[in-house]
Amino acid sequence: MPSLAASPDTGAVPLNSLGFPKSPAETRVVVAMSGGVDSSAVAAHLAAQGYDVIGVTLQLYDHGAALAKKGACCAGQDIHDARRVAERIGFPHYVLDYENKFRESVIEEFADAYLAGATPVPCIRCNERVKFRDLLETARDLDADCMATGHYIRRSAGPHGAELHMAADPARDQSYFLFSTTREQLEFLRFPLGGLASKAEARAMAAEYGLAVADKPDSQDICFVPDGNYASVIEKLRPGAAEPGEITDEQGNVLGRHRGVIHYTIGQRRGLGIGGLGDPLYVIRLDPDNRRVIVGPKDALKTRIVPVTEVNWLGDAPFEGEIQIEARIRSTRPPRPAILRATGANRAEIELLDPEEGVSPGQACVFYQPGSTRVLGGGWITHRRGG
Repeated sequence: MPSLAASPDTGAVPLNSLGFPKSPAETRVVVAMSGGVDSSAVAAHLAAQGYDVIGVTLQLYDHGAALAKKGACCAGQDIHDARRVAERIGFPHYVLDYENKFRESVIEEFADAYLAGATPVPCIRCNERVKFRDLLETARDLDADCMATGHYIRRSAGPHGAELHMAADPARDQSYFLFSTTREQLEFLRFPLGGLASKAEARAMAAEYGLAVADKPDSQDICFVPDGNYASVIEKLRPGAAEPGEITDEQGNVLGRHRGVIHYTIGQRRGLGIGGLGDPLYVIRLDPDNRRVIVGPKDALKTRIVPVTEVNWLGDAPFEGEIQIEARIRSTRPPRPAILRATGANRAEIELLDPEEGVSPGQACVFYQPGSTRVLGGGWITHRRGG
């Protein structure tokens, strides 16, 4: 039975499936359409429910031939696919040129972070600075009641406002990439796929509406790095960035030469070219200022204390003192018990109760409520300290 909301004019009005006390036909929804199966299924399903749907696709970079490969999101083919979905279902569709916004807000920082020895996550910055900021404002300008996306994450109404929760399907959960979504944005956003048990359900939904994208492969690469070769992109953006240098141990002994710090990441073992030195060695630190790659044993990768900045806090309790959380420092790893210690208005120190390997500056640390699916926020890792 639908929930009921009080209305001074009509008494008790049933809430529609998006949480508004009016009919779907009176509810305008802007759907952010990437051209993939998930957002296409969302748009088609909402239109079938009778909502006033407007599809919007962002052109984020130069759609040259090199970028039109399968597995790369937001390429020219994807814009075409999104348009075909809108035409088939019968709702308006717009393509917005956000190339300059995307370059300034995402690509430039991506390059600078790599040059500084960090390992950035541009998909989070894109959600934070482009999709959930600029596009969301465009949705408001179109008099939309809300904006829907194809992300696998759940939004629920809590006693203190909208809450963010992990997706029902742990294998598809995208909460790591959406930690910086603010409370104000959450009030306006909807994630219809968050409750699905599997990706197969989204494909079945797309097939039900006769969408050609039902069997389209998932995106695998960062959209502006379609072949996974980060270094080549950075070299184009920052000529001369890949200067060679020394590979040293923790004591400064030179063990070999490298072809540029941008080719290496924390925790890397393969491709160092320094085999035959005994126990396996891993990249434990990058020193771009001195063009050095520092290597050491696996134990040297273990990190217990993780300082973070730019914290986005979504918890109900004040962001202060010590807070018990579960922390996730990689999208592919489960949350682990930790203690959050607030050290400023948007800074914190995370103590991992069990040290983790491969913690890298530039990555995100996402906070969860212990024993719950709720996302309490997160921040950006600034550096790492051993345990």
